[in-house]
Amino acid sequence: MAAASGNPTKETLVLMKIIVDVMGGDSPCTTLAQGALHAATAYGVEILLVGDEQALEPVLKNAPASVSVWNAPSFVTMEDDHYAVRTTKADSSMVQALRLLAEGKGDAVVSAGNTGALITAATLYVKRIRGVRRAALAPILPTTTGTGALLIDCGANVECTPEYLLQFGIIGHFYAQKLMHKEIPSVGLLNVGTEDTKGDSLRLAAFDLLKKADEQGILRFIGNIEGRDVLSGQVDVIVADGFSGNVLLKSIEGTALFFLQEVKTALLSSYRSKLGALLAKKSLSKLKEKMNYRKVGGSPLVGIAAPVIKAHGSADAETMQSAIAQAIAYAKGEIISAIEQNIAAIKTTD
Repeated sequence: MAAASGNPTKETLVLMKIIVDVMGGDSPCTTLAQGALHAATAYGVEILLVGDEQALEPVLKNAPASVSVWNAPSFVTMEDDHYAVRTTKADSSMVQALRLLAEGKGDAVVSAGNTGALITAATLYVKRIRGVRRAALAPILPTTTGTGALLIDCGANVECTPEYLLQFGIIGHFYAQKLMHKEIPSVGLLNVGTEDTKGDSLRLAAFDLLKKADEQGILRFIGNIEGRDVLSGQVDVIVADGFSGNVLLKSIEGTALFFLQEVKTALLSSYRSKLGALLAKKSLSKLKEKMNYRKVGGSPLVGIAAPVIKAHGSADAETMQSAIAQAIAYAKGEIISAIEQNIAAIKTTD
């Protein structure tokens, strides 16, 4: 699904360094590294690849001078428990990349590895912003209005308290202001109905806290939003617990793939439909591009004290390049500083 913001330009980003963990994803490290090399050339940034130096040799032969390698052959698998980053995988490429970020050796980290492990390692080694209770994954979803909608959280926190959801709303408010350029973003709570009285105890309590924050002028809360309205553009920030948000995100991705496949099948079913497909090719290409998750790349882990981007687990070279573009935009967007400067507002709403 396509991101709301455009790609960065070379002119403004020549001094930025992105640390890329190329191990542990579904694709080979060479594939992910190739995407990082494309990003180095396209965006004029330095790239530090963290991974198996020997395996990366074929890719590095044609690498620009702005690309370097930090040797880290050990990696976290998708099957590893997320606590492995503290024990058996403490020397993994993921952990080493995050330690380099914490030491100021780069401006952001991108990883396509194990999501739970990345969240745990980022919290352990980079730390959360002081005052933030939980970091959250926050992808931008496409909308019919073309402006995009931020979903926070989509998998970092399966179990939440009302206070967590309140913080997600406030953090999402700052994200939408800084990165999506919404002057007064609207915030909605994902629920089973739009009425104030709908939902379980978590949603009811979170609704009251978000409403109070609205009354205090901290954010603009418009109430509950149902899943069917998420892509309509009615709301800029969608607050959810990680379980509900992840189900919503994966459902949207699955529906998009199903819809595109069905459209393709229908258009190729007869001579007339093939002729129609030819006439509509340009419009259909735009639709496919809008629903292509490879153009987004991944989700920022908001609430962490330095930029960390979780790239899609099945990332290929194109996805990795997009994730690096997202990391650059996130680092330049001053979102972290905005949260830090307004952390008092987050605390006083508890």
